[in-house]
Amino acid sequence: MPPDARFLAEEGVVIPPTYLLRKGKIQWQAIHQRLTEAAYPSRSPNENLADINAALASLRSGQQALQNLCRRFGRTKLHHYMAALKELSAAYLKNTLRPYHGQVLKATERLDDGHQIVLSIRFEADQIGFDFSGTSPVHPFNLNANISIVYSAVLYVLRLLCQREIPLNEGLMKHIRIVLPESSFLHPRFSDDPAKCPAVVGGNTEVSQRLVDTLLKAFGQVACSQGTMNNFLFGNEQFGYYETIGGGAGAGNDFHGRSAVHQHMTNTRITDPEELEFRYPILLRQFAIRRDSGGGGRWRGGDGLIRELEFRQAMEMTLISQHRREAPYGAAGGRPGQKGKQFIIRQDGTREPLDGIATQTLSAGERLRIETPGGGGFGE
Repeated sequence: MPPDARFLAEEGVVIPPTYLLRKGKIQWQAIHQRLTEAAYPSRSPNENLADINAALASLRSGQQALQNLCRRFGRTKLHHYMAALKELSAAYLKNTLRPYHGQVLKATERLDDGHQIVLSIRFEADQIGFDFSGTSPVHPFNLNANISIVYSAVLYVLRLLCQREIPLNEGLMKHIRIVLPESSFLHPRFSDDPAKCPAVVGGNTEVSQRLVDTLLKAFGQVACSQGTMNNFLFGNEQFGYYETIGGGAGAGNDFHGRSAVHQHMTNTRITDPEELEFRYPILLRQFAIRRDSGGGGRWRGGDGLIRELEFRQAMEMTLISQHRREAPYGAAGGRPGQKGKQFIIRQDGTREPLDGIATQTLSAGERLRIETPGGGGFGE
Protein backbone atom coordinates (compact mmCIF):
# COMPACT_ATOMS: atom_id res chain seq x y z
CA MET A 1 0.00 0.00 0.00
CA PRO A 2 2.57 2.62 -0.98
CA PRO A 3 0.91 6.00 -0.30
CA ASP A 4 3.09 7.74 -2.90
CA ALA A 5 2.15 5.39 -5.78
CA ARG A 6 0.96 7.30 -8.83
CA PHE A 7 0.16 4.34 -11.08
CA LEU A 8 -1.44 0.93 -10.61
CA ALA A 9 1.78 -0.90 -11.52
CA GLU A 10 3.52 0.72 -8.53
CA GLU A 11 1.03 -0.73 -6.04
CA GLY A 12 2.17 -4.33 -6.35
CA VAL A 13 1.46 -7.35 -8.52
CA VAL A 14 -1.10 -6.62 -11.24
CA ILE A 15 -2.89 -9.77 -12.40
CA PRO A 16 -4.91 -9.45 -15.62
CA PRO A 17 -7.94 -11.73 -16.16
CA THR A 18 -6.35 -15.14 -15.60
CA TYR A 19 -7.62 -18.68 -15.21
CA LEU A 20 -7.23 -19.92 -11.65
CA LEU A 21 -8.93 -23.23 -12.42
CA ARG A 22 -8.75 -24.74 -15.90
CA LYS A 23 -10.08 -28.16 -16.90
CA GLY A 24 -10.28 -29.05 -13.22
CA LYS A 25 -6.66 -28.15 -12.47
CA ILE A 26 -5.61 -25.21 -10.31
CA GLN A 27 -2.92 -23.08 -11.94
CA TRP A 28 -0.79 -22.64 -8.82
CA GLN A 29 2.53 -22.53 -10.65
CA ALA A 30 1.41 -19.81 -13.05
CA ILE A 31 -0.04 -17.70 -10.22
CA HIS A 32 3.11 -18.15 -8.11
CA GLN A 33 5.21 -17.06 -11.09
CA ARG A 34 3.19 -13.88 -11.47
CA LEU A 35 3.54 -13.10 -7.77
CA THR A 36 7.32 -13.50 -7.74
CA GLU A 37 8.36 -12.16 -11.15
CA ALA A 38 6.42 -8.86 -11.22
CA ALA A 39 8.17 -5.51 -11.19
CA TYR A 40 7.09 -5.14 -7.54
CA PRO A 41 6.92 -8.78 -6.40
CA SER A 42 5.16 -10.18 -3.36
CA ARG A 43 7.18 -10.58 -0.16
CA SER A 44 5.00 -13.50 0.98
CA PRO A 45 3.71 -15.41 -2.06
CA ASN A 46 2.73 -18.42 0.04
CA GLU A 47 0.41 -16.24 2.12
CA ASN A 48 -1.11 -14.83 -1.08
CA LEU A 49 -1.69 -18.34 -2.41
CA ALA A 50 -3.34 -19.33 0.87
CA ASP A 51 -5.71 -16.34 0.57
CA ILE A 52 -6.55 -17.31 -3.02
CA ASN A 53 -7.18 -20.89 -1.92
CA ALA A 54 -9.56 -19.68 0.80
CA ALA A 55 -11.45 -17.59 -1.76
CA LEU A 56 -11.68 -20.60 -4.06
CA ALA A 57 -13.04 -22.71 -1.18
CA SER A 58 -15.77 -20.13 -0.54
CA LEU A 59 -16.76 -20.17 -4.22
CA ARG A 60 -16.95 -23.95 -4.19
CA SER A 61 -19.10 -23.83 -1.06
CA GLY A 62 -21.49 -21.41 -2.78
CA GLN A 63 -21.52 -23.58 -5.89
CA GLN A 64 -22.46 -26.65 -3.86
CA ALA A 65 -25.20 -24.77 -1.98
CA LEU A 66 -26.73 -23.55 -5.26
CA GLN A 67 -26.59 -27.02 -6.77
CA ASN A 68 -28.27 -28.46 -3.67
CA LEU A 69 -31.11 -25.93 -4.03
CA CYS A 70 -31.56 -26.93 -7.66
CA ARG A 71 -31.68 -30.60 -6.79
CA ARG A 72 -34.15 -30.01 -3.96
CA PHE A 73 -36.57 -27.58 -5.60
CA GLY A 74 -35.81 -27.65 -9.31
CA ARG A 75 -34.33 -24.97 -11.52
CA THR A 76 -37.69 -23.48 -12.57
CA LYS A 77 -38.84 -22.83 -9.01
CA LEU A 78 -35.41 -21.48 -8.05
CA HIS A 79 -35.46 -18.98 -10.93
CA HIS A 80 -39.00 -17.95 -9.98
CA TYR A 81 -38.06 -17.07 -6.41
CA MET A 82 -34.84 -15.35 -7.43
CA ALA A 83 -36.86 -13.07 -9.70
CA ALA A 84 -39.49 -12.58 -6.97
CA LEU A 85 -36.78 -11.55 -4.48
CA LYS A 86 -35.53 -8.86 -6.86
CA GLU A 87 -39.05 -7.53 -7.41
CA LEU A 88 -39.73 -7.54 -3.65
CA SER A 89 -36.52 -5.58 -2.99
CA ALA A 90 -37.38 -3.02 -5.68
CA ALA A 91 -40.86 -2.61 -4.18
CA TYR A 92 -39.50 -2.16 -0.62
CA LEU A 93 -37.12 0.52 -1.79
CA LYS A 94 -39.73 2.32 -3.89
CA ASN A 95 -42.09 2.44 -0.91
CA THR A 96 -39.29 3.63 1.42
CA LEU A 97 -38.33 6.50 -0.88
CA ARG A 98 -41.88 7.55 -1.77
CA PRO A 99 -41.81 10.58 0.62
CA TYR A 100 -38.87 12.00 -1.35
CA HIS A 101 -40.60 12.02 -4.74
CA GLY A 102 -40.18 15.32 -6.51
CA GLN A 103 -37.31 16.41 -4.27
CA VAL A 104 -33.63 16.99 -4.98
CA LEU A 105 -31.16 16.14 -2.19
CA LYS A 106 -27.62 17.48 -2.30
CA ALA A 107 -24.42 16.90 -0.36
CA THR A 108 -20.72 17.64 -0.66
CA GLU A 109 -17.89 16.05 1.31
CA ARG A 110 -14.15 16.71 1.14
CA LEU A 111 -11.20 14.39 1.55
CA ASP A 112 -8.46 15.66 3.82
CA ASP A 113 -6.50 16.94 0.81
CA GLY A 114 -9.46 18.95 -0.53
CA HIS A 115 -10.74 16.58 -3.22
CA GLN A 116 -14.52 16.83 -3.26
CA ILE A 117 -17.34 14.32 -3.71
CA VAL A 118 -20.34 16.25 -5.04
CA LEU A 119 -23.73 14.52 -5.06
CA SER A 120 -27.23 15.37 -6.24
CA ILE A 121 -30.09 12.88 -5.82
CA ARG A 122 -33.19 13.50 -7.91
CA PHE A 123 -36.40 11.58 -7.19
CA GLU A 124 -38.69 11.12 -10.18
CA ALA A 125 -41.76 8.97 -10.81
CA ASP A 126 -40.02 5.90 -12.17
CA GLN A 127 -36.36 6.61 -11.51
CA ILE A 128 -33.96 7.86 -8.87
CA GLY A 129 -30.85 9.58 -10.18
CA PHE A 130 -27.56 9.75 -8.28
CA ASP A 131 -25.51 12.41 -10.04
CA PHE A 132 -21.86 12.95 -9.06
CA SER A 133 -21.20 15.79 -11.50
CA GLY A 134 -18.82 18.35 -10.04
CA THR A 135 -16.69 15.72 -8.27
CA SER A 136 -12.94 16.45 -8.32
CA PRO A 137 -10.70 15.10 -11.10
CA VAL A 138 -8.45 12.05 -10.97
CA HIS A 139 -6.37 11.90 -7.79
CA PRO A 140 -2.60 12.17 -8.29
CA PHE A 141 -1.93 9.34 -5.84
CA ASN A 142 -3.91 6.28 -4.73
CA LEU A 143 -7.27 7.76 -3.67
CA ASN A 144 -9.02 6.79 -6.90
CA ALA A 145 -12.16 4.68 -6.81
CA ASN A 146 -13.94 3.05 -9.76
CA ILE A 147 -17.49 2.49 -10.91
CA SER A 148 -17.81 -0.79 -8.97
CA ILE A 149 -16.99 0.94 -5.67
CA VAL A 150 -19.53 3.68 -6.38
CA TYR A 151 -22.27 1.15 -7.17
CA SER A 152 -21.42 -0.85 -4.04
CA ALA A 153 -21.66 2.25 -1.83
CA VAL A 154 -25.01 3.26 -3.35
CA LEU A 155 -26.37 -0.28 -2.96
CA TYR A 156 -25.21 -0.41 0.65
CA VAL A 157 -26.93 2.87 1.57
CA LEU A 158 -30.15 1.84 -0.18
CA ARG A 159 -30.24 -1.32 1.93
CA LEU A 160 -29.79 0.80 5.06
CA LEU A 161 -32.69 3.06 4.09
CA CYS A 162 -35.03 0.09 3.66
CA GLN A 163 -34.51 -0.87 7.32
CA ARG A 164 -35.30 -4.48 6.49
CA GLU A 165 -33.16 -7.61 6.37
CA ILE A 166 -33.08 -7.78 2.57
CA PRO A 167 -30.59 -10.25 1.06
CA LEU A 168 -28.10 -8.53 -1.21
CA ASN A 169 -29.49 -8.51 -4.76
CA GLU A 170 -29.65 -6.26 -7.80
CA GLY A 171 -33.39 -5.63 -7.41
CA LEU A 172 -32.51 -2.62 -5.27
CA MET A 173 -30.85 -1.04 -8.32
CA LYS A 174 -33.78 -1.60 -10.69
CA HIS A 175 -34.92 2.04 -10.71
CA ILE A 176 -31.52 3.62 -9.97
CA ARG A 177 -29.54 5.68 -12.47
CA ILE A 178 -25.97 6.72 -11.62
CA VAL A 179 -24.23 9.59 -13.43
CA LEU A 180 -20.44 9.60 -13.05
CA PRO A 181 -18.27 12.20 -14.74
CA GLU A 182 -15.38 10.51 -16.53
CA SER A 183 -11.88 11.42 -15.44
CA SER A 184 -13.08 12.11 -11.90
CA PHE A 185 -11.44 10.29 -9.01
CA LEU A 186 -14.65 8.21 -8.73
CA HIS A 187 -14.46 7.10 -12.36
CA PRO A 188 -10.94 7.40 -13.79
CA ARG A 189 -10.03 5.98 -17.16
CA PHE A 190 -8.07 2.73 -17.20
CA SER A 191 -5.94 1.41 -20.05
CA ASP A 192 -4.56 -2.07 -20.69
CA ASP A 193 -1.16 -0.89 -19.50
CA PRO A 194 -0.91 -0.93 -15.65
CA ALA A 195 1.89 1.62 -15.88
CA LYS A 196 -0.61 4.12 -17.26
CA CYS A 197 -3.53 3.36 -14.93
CA PRO A 198 -4.16 5.51 -11.84
CA ALA A 199 -3.32 4.12 -8.40
CA VAL A 200 -6.41 2.82 -6.58
CA VAL A 201 -5.70 1.08 -3.28
CA GLY A 202 -6.86 4.01 -1.14
CA GLY A 203 -9.93 4.39 -3.33
CA ASN A 204 -11.08 0.94 -2.28
CA THR A 205 -10.49 1.37 1.45
CA GLU A 206 -10.94 5.11 2.04
CA VAL A 207 -13.03 6.64 -0.75
CA SER A 208 -15.65 3.91 -0.29
CA GLN A 209 -16.11 5.19 3.27
CA ARG A 210 -16.26 8.82 2.18
CA LEU A 211 -18.82 7.94 -0.48
CA VAL A 212 -21.08 6.44 2.18
CA ASP A 213 -20.59 9.57 4.32
CA THR A 214 -21.71 11.72 1.39
CA LEU A 215 -24.74 9.58 0.55
CA LEU A 216 -25.93 9.48 4.16
CA LYS A 217 -25.35 13.22 4.53
CA ALA A 218 -27.76 13.86 1.65
CA PHE A 219 -30.54 11.95 3.43
CA GLY A 220 -29.74 13.59 6.79
CA GLN A 221 -30.88 10.66 8.91
CA VAL A 222 -27.60 9.92 10.66
CA ALA A 223 -24.35 11.71 11.52
CA CYS A 224 -21.01 10.86 10.02
CA SER A 225 -19.09 7.87 11.35
CA GLN A 226 -15.29 7.83 11.52
CA GLY A 227 -15.24 7.62 7.70
CA THR A 228 -11.92 5.77 7.41
CA MET A 229 -10.44 2.32 7.80
CA ASN A 230 -7.21 3.66 9.38
CA ASN A 231 -5.08 1.35 7.24
CA PHE A 232 -1.93 0.50 9.18
CA LEU A 233 0.95 -1.52 7.74
CA PHE A 234 4.43 -2.42 8.92
CA GLY A 235 7.14 -4.78 7.76
CA ASN A 236 10.59 -5.34 6.31
CA GLU A 237 12.13 -7.55 3.64
CA GLN A 238 10.97 -10.71 5.45
CA PHE A 239 7.33 -10.02 6.29
CA GLY A 240 4.47 -7.59 6.01
CA TYR A 241 1.50 -6.99 8.33
CA TYR A 242 -1.72 -5.10 7.64
CA GLU A 243 -4.65 -4.18 9.84
CA THR A 244 -7.52 -1.71 9.90
CA ILE A 245 -8.64 0.04 13.07
CA GLY A 246 -12.18 0.89 14.18
CA GLY A 247 -13.50 4.19 15.49
CA GLY A 248 -16.73 5.96 16.40
CA ALA A 249 -20.07 5.45 14.65
CA GLY A 250 -22.35 8.38 13.95
CA ALA A 251 -25.46 8.95 16.07
CA GLY A 252 -29.00 9.14 14.70
CA ASN A 253 -32.46 10.07 15.81
CA ASP A 254 -33.17 8.07 19.00
CA PHE A 255 -29.79 6.32 19.25
CA HIS A 256 -26.21 7.02 20.29
CA GLY A 257 -23.34 6.00 18.02
CA ARG A 258 -21.41 2.87 18.94
CA SER A 259 -17.83 3.28 20.15
CA ALA A 260 -14.69 1.51 18.94
CA VAL A 261 -16.22 -0.35 16.00
CA HIS A 262 -15.89 -0.65 12.26
CA GLN A 263 -18.89 0.55 10.30
CA HIS A 264 -20.14 0.81 6.74
CA MET A 265 -17.84 -0.45 3.96
CA THR A 266 -15.53 -2.66 6.05
CA ASN A 267 -15.40 -6.35 6.90
CA THR A 268 -12.31 -7.05 9.00
CA ARG A 269 -11.54 -8.09 12.56
CA ILE A 270 -8.38 -6.94 14.29
CA THR A 271 -5.66 -9.38 15.32
CA ASP A 272 -5.70 -10.57 18.95
CA PRO A 273 -2.91 -8.99 21.03
CA GLU A 274 -1.42 -12.36 21.93
CA GLU A 275 -1.27 -13.46 18.30
CA LEU A 276 0.14 -10.10 17.18
CA GLU A 277 2.99 -10.18 19.70
CA PHE A 278 3.69 -13.89 19.13
CA ARG A 279 4.06 -13.60 15.35
CA TYR A 280 5.67 -10.17 14.97
CA PRO A 281 8.39 -8.10 16.71
CA ILE A 282 5.77 -5.80 18.22
CA LEU A 283 4.54 -4.87 21.69
CA LEU A 284 0.96 -3.61 21.94
CA ARG A 285 1.34 -0.90 24.57
CA GLN A 286 -2.25 0.38 24.57
CA PHE A 287 -5.55 -0.52 22.94
CA ALA A 288 -8.37 1.50 24.45
CA ILE A 289 -11.44 3.61 23.78
CA ARG A 290 -10.62 7.26 23.04
CA ARG A 291 -12.98 8.76 25.60
CA ASP A 292 -15.12 11.79 24.67
CA SER A 293 -13.99 11.81 21.05
CA GLY A 294 -17.56 11.39 19.78
CA GLY A 295 -19.53 14.51 18.85
CA GLY A 296 -21.97 15.94 21.37
CA GLY A 297 -25.70 16.34 20.85
CA ARG A 298 -28.99 15.00 22.04
CA TRP A 299 -27.61 11.69 20.81
CA ARG A 300 -23.83 11.36 21.14
CA GLY A 301 -21.49 10.06 18.50
CA GLY A 302 -19.45 6.98 19.31
CA ASP A 303 -15.87 7.28 20.58
CA GLY A 304 -12.81 6.33 18.57
CA LEU A 305 -9.90 4.10 19.55
CA ILE A 306 -6.34 4.50 20.79
CA ARG A 307 -3.80 2.00 19.50
CA GLU A 308 -0.15 2.31 20.49
CA LEU A 309 2.51 -0.13 19.33
CA GLU A 310 6.22 -0.42 20.10
CA PHE A 311 8.55 -1.79 17.45
CA ARG A 312 11.15 -4.32 18.62
CA GLN A 313 13.07 -4.15 15.34
CA ALA A 314 13.73 -1.46 12.79
CA MET A 315 11.02 -1.54 10.11
CA GLU A 316 8.93 0.58 7.80
CA MET A 317 5.36 1.56 8.63
CA THR A 318 2.61 3.08 6.49
CA LEU A 319 -0.65 4.75 7.46
CA ILE A 320 -3.46 5.58 5.03
CA SER A 321 -6.43 7.31 6.64
CA GLN A 322 -8.97 10.12 6.42
CA HIS A 323 -10.72 12.58 8.78
CA ARG A 324 -7.43 14.00 10.02
CA ARG A 325 -8.22 17.50 8.73
CA GLU A 326 -11.93 17.25 7.96
CA ALA A 327 -13.98 16.36 11.05
CA PRO A 328 -16.80 13.77 10.86
CA TYR A 329 -19.95 15.88 10.54
CA GLY A 330 -22.77 16.06 13.05
CA ALA A 331 -26.43 16.07 11.92
CA ALA A 332 -29.58 17.99 12.90
CA GLY A 333 -27.57 20.32 15.10
CA GLY A 334 -25.23 17.70 16.57
CA ARG A 335 -21.53 18.39 16.96
CA PRO A 336 -18.83 16.83 14.77
CA GLY A 337 -16.69 13.99 16.05
CA GLN A 338 -13.03 14.60 16.86
CA LYS A 339 -10.55 14.24 14.04
CA GLY A 340 -8.05 11.42 14.12
CA LYS A 341 -4.36 11.97 14.85
CA GLN A 342 -1.17 9.98 15.08
CA PHE A 343 2.43 10.52 16.12
CA ILE A 344 5.73 8.73 16.61
CA ILE A 345 7.10 8.47 20.14
CA ARG A 346 10.90 8.42 19.99
CA GLN A 347 13.04 6.60 22.54
CA ASP A 348 13.61 9.82 24.48
CA GLY A 349 9.84 10.40 24.75
CA THR A 350 9.66 13.09 22.05
CA ARG A 351 6.40 13.03 20.11
CA GLU A 352 6.46 13.78 16.37
CA PRO A 353 3.09 14.30 14.63
CA LEU A 354 2.40 12.33 11.44
CA ASP A 355 0.10 13.15 8.55
CA GLY A 356 -2.91 10.91 7.99
CA ILE A 357 -1.18 9.44 4.93
CA ALA A 358 2.48 8.75 5.68
CA THR A 359 5.37 6.30 5.51
CA GLN A 360 8.17 6.26 8.08
CA THR A 361 11.09 4.04 9.08
CA LEU A 362 11.14 3.44 12.82
CA SER A 363 13.99 2.13 14.97
CA ALA A 364 13.77 -0.54 17.64
CA GLY A 365 12.19 0.88 20.80
CA GLU A 366 10.18 3.58 19.02
CA ARG A 367 6.39 3.67 19.14
CA LEU A 368 3.49 4.66 16.94
CA ARG A 369 0.30 5.99 18.56
CA ILE A 370 -2.90 6.19 16.49
CA GLU A 371 -6.05 7.92 17.78
CA THR A 372 -8.98 7.25 15.47
CA PRO A 373 -11.88 9.67 14.77
CA GLY A 374 -15.11 9.77 16.75
CA GLY A 375 -18.56 9.76 15.21
CA GLY A 376 -20.72 12.85 14.83
CA GLY A 377 -23.55 13.68 17.20
CA PHE A 378 -27.24 14.03 16.27
CA GLY A 379 -29.66 16.72 17.46
CA GLU A 380 -29.11 19.84 19.52
